[in-house]
Amino acid sequence: MPDQQKYTNKLHGSRVLIIGATSGLGFGTAEACLEHGISKLILSSSSPTRIEATIAKLKTSYPSASASTEILGYPCNLADESTLEQNIQDLFAQVGTIDHIIFTAGDAVMLTPFLEAGFDMIKQGGMVRFFAPLLVARYGYKNLAPGPASSITLTTGASGDKPIPGWTAVSSYLSGLQGMMRGLALDLKPIRVNLVSPGGVDTEMWDVLGDEGKAELVKELARATFTGKVGKVEEVVEAFLYCMKDGNLTGSMISSNAGRLLV
Repeated sequence: MPDQQKYTNKLHGSRVLIIGATSGLGFGTAEACLEHGISKLILSSSSPTRIEATIAKLKTSYPSASASTEILGYPCNLADESTLEQNIQDLFAQVGTIDHIIFTAGDAVMLTPFLEAGFDMIKQGGMVRFFAPLLVARYGYKNLAPGPASSITLTTGASGDKPIPGWTAVSSYLSGLQGMMRGLALDLKPIRVNLVSPGGVDTEMWDVLGDEGKAELVKELARATFTGKVGKVEEVVEAFLYCMKDGNLTGSMISSNAGRLLV
């Protein structure tokens, strides 16, 4: 007689959409979903080429899981204000009924200091990180199976709680995601809406700084932690899994920051 599986099997058979799935935390969450036996995995990012490469990579790494899990991909450009709303509506016209939406999408870090940035640059800095997840929730909730088993999980960052010099605009969007999440949890109930706030995580996002610049940033972030290191993707992905698994969790933020907020 086989053992019962009350805990390790919670995501088995689920249908999950990950927006921002081709790198970093999104890709790590996609890997974790396959390991947890979901029935359908839908990947989305702005690049059709990267989606195809990501699907091939997942199928190579998880040959048996991908044989039992349908893996699909749909491009969606979230960076263009003029087409943002229509692109998101078009995405959800394709994905069908799902159980969970994970939003980890981001774009190049806004490096221009706040006092040197014009309004257009400030607005563009929130297009993917703030306005896109708001519209994803606005239109995507209709695709979710009704009830508290379904969820939307958004992503913010630690500078929303602990600002970094020059990052006023970015910090505003990141802290604003906390209010967005709470409002959505109320407006979309009983669908659950939560937020993951990673501290420093070693992902491709920082590649824009170059090898030397990225290495220096990782050192600096590590010094501002209790663990003496930045997070790994496979560590922080556990927060996204928990948001999907815990049917009693809504209107909450999980912060995986290695103690950075206490330093």
